[in-house]
Amino acid sequence: MQAEPGTEEPKHTLTALTAFELARYRRELEHAIKTLPEHVAVRELLQQRLAEVLAEVDHRARTARTASDRP
Repeated sequence: MQAEPGTEEPKHTLTALTAFELARYRRELEHAIKTLPEHVAVRELLQQRLAEVLAEVDHRARTARTASDRP
């Protein structure tokens, strides 16, 4: 039996994932959260993982903006 998409953590840390891998993982988490009933305990874990992914995406965007602002 296969695990629900997004329930397995990536093989590498979030910082080691490519932008494509990070986006795919984000979509998997969002899909899994939408399909789970609200009372399921694993939903909180998935929301925490999604928050970590969003924080990494935000960090990369801020880093890219800072780098592009430099002369």
